[in-house]
Amino acid sequence: MADSRDENVTWLTQEAYDRLKAEYEYLSGPGRVDIAKKIEAAREEGDLRENGGYHAAKDEQGKMEARIFHLRQILDNAQVGEAPKTEGVVGPGMTVTIRFVGDDDEVTFLLASREESGAPIDVYSPKSPLGAAINGKKIGEKATYSMPNGRQNTVEILEAVPYVGN
Repeated sequence: MADSRDENVTWLTQEAYDRLKAEYEYLSGPGRVDIAKKIEAAREEGDLRENGGYHAAKDEQGKMEARIFHLRQILDNAQVGEAPKTEGVVGPGMTVTIRFVGDDDEVTFLLASREESGAPIDVYSPKSPLGAAINGKKIGEKATYSMPNGRQNTVEILEAVPYVGN
């Protein structure tokens, strides 16, 4: 059994897993057939250098193949159900409240896979810089992470409770 804090595990509800699996099966089957037909039809129109339809179809194919690859990674590393939770310890499936050090602003969010859509609060990935920095921290502890602009930001964990839904 994978540890709930294993960075390769993606915890998904059964609904999210089923939705992603159906998308994967469509894209890797009928979706690939459809895009191949589009490319062939555009290819028959003539000169490929001047053929916008051909280039658009090839671009669409590339994006679709990237999504298929991404879905395969998620599904291969998915654990269906709820991540084991310890109240007061940050981990996947927890509602976390933090305060930015030097600021009075508090932020509350769900730490979970971004593929878990439908949550009524913001979702931060455990693999994001903030998510990775706070994963495993306890209430009262601080964590520092690098923002995209390269600056460091420090947060204090105020609360970590299991997510209970709407």
